[in-house]
Amino acid sequence: MHSSISWQEKPVIRVLVIFAASLLMAVNLNTFVYAGDLFPGGFTGLARLILRCLEQYWGIVIPFSVVNLVVNAVPAIISFCFIGRRFTLYSCLMIVLTSLLTGIVPVIPITEDMLLVSVFGGIVNGLSVTLCLYVRTTSGGTDFLAIALAERKNIDAWSYILLGNAMMLSIAGLLFGWDKAMYSIIFQFSATQVLKMLDPESKRVTVLIVVREACLNQVCDSIRATNHTATLLEGTGLYDGEKRMMLYTVISNGQVRGLTHQVKAIDQQAFINVIPTEKVVGRFYHPPRN
Repeated sequence: MHSSISWQEKPVIRVLVIFAASLLMAVNLNTFVYAGDLFPGGFTGLARLILRCLEQYWGIVIPFSVVNLVVNAVPAIISFCFIGRRFTLYSCLMIVLTSLLTGIVPVIPITEDMLLVSVFGGIVNGLSVTLCLYVRTTSGGTDFLAIALAERKNIDAWSYILLGNAMMLSIAGLLFGWDKAMYSIIFQFSATQVLKMLDPESKRVTVLIVVREACLNQVCDSIRATNHTATLLEGTGLYDGEKRMMLYTVISNGQVRGLTHQVKAIDQQAFINVIPTEKVVGRFYHPPRN
C-alpha cells in the first residue's frame, strides 16, 4: 500500500492510538453520558440501558465493564469471522480498555445544560471512534456491523445504525422518560455526523487526470498502487494542440493527497480534477481490515 497509511499498520502506533481513543471514550462516558443520564446508542447504549433497568427495577448494581464486555461479545464474533482477526483483536482491546478506564476516570459534570451535554458529548464520542478508524480498528458493537456491511455490500450503514439507535432509545424513553431519550438521539446524531465527516474510508471521490503521453505508464502505476484502476481517454489539448491522455478513476478520499503528489512529481504539467462522489455502483476495492 502507499506510504500515507503505512503508519496505521504499526502495532505500537495502533495500541497508543487505541489507548488515547479509549481514554477519550471513558472521559466522554463519565463527563457527558453519566452526568446527563444519557443513552449513547449502539451496544454501549444497550449496556447502559441494561444497567439502568437492573438498578431501577430490580435493585441490582453491576459494573459497566462487565455488561459492556458481554453485549459486545456477539458482534466481536461476527467481526472475527467476516472482517479480520487482527482487526477484531485490536477492537476488543479498545472495548476492554474503555470498560476498565470508565471505572477509573472520575465523573466530572461540566455543564447542566442538557443540549450542550448532548451535542458536545456526541462530538467527543464521534472523535473517539474516528481515532479508532484511522488505525483501522473500531470501538466495537454497531461499528463491527457497519464496517462489515460497507466492505461486503458497499452500503453506507451509518444512517441505518442511527435509525436502529433511535428505535432502541425509544424503548429507553418509554422506561425512563422521553426527555432523556430525545437528548440521547441528539447525542447519537452528532456522533454520526462527525463519523461521516471524518472517516477517511467512507468517502469516495472521482479523479480526472490529464497527463502527457510520455508519462502515462508511470501515472497508471501510481493509480494501481492505490489498489484501484482507471479508464483511459485519448484527447488533444486545445491550448497547445498536443496529444493528451485523460485517466478516469474513483478512489477513497484518504488516498487523494498521496496520488496527486505522485502524479505531479511524474508530470508537472498534469491537470487533476477531484470531484466528490455520492454513490458508487459496481466493483470498488475495499482494503481488508487486519
